[in-house]
Amino acid sequence: MAAGAAPLVTPDGRYIVVRGRLWRRADPALPPDRRAALVADLMEARRSVASARRARDAAAEAAAHAAVDRAKRALGERGPAWWTDGAPDLTRHLARTTPYADWFAGQAPRL
Repeated sequence: MAAGAAPLVTPDGRYIVVRGRLWRRADPALPPDRRAALVADLMEARRSVASARRARDAAAEAAAHAAVDRAKRALGERGPAWWTDGAPDLTRHLARTTPYADWFAGQAPRL
């Protein structure tokens, strides 16, 4: 995938595909302002992880990782799946080994 290009999204909107692997998307039921605030929190937490690593501060890094996890759970990217039809969560699975395999095989490669 080219830098800045939109990621490939599964037909049901549950996942993006990154290097052939499925990653859960944020809950589409989140209000836009709440989602924006959570994404801002996530980005700040990720910057804190990087800063703590540079400083070799293990305690700060652990706290920053916890903040990343809280933001991702609030977004619906981790924790219980946000869909209600009983379908399993396939996060981290290779798209080619999931029910999305035929769809994925028909997608044009993204650089």
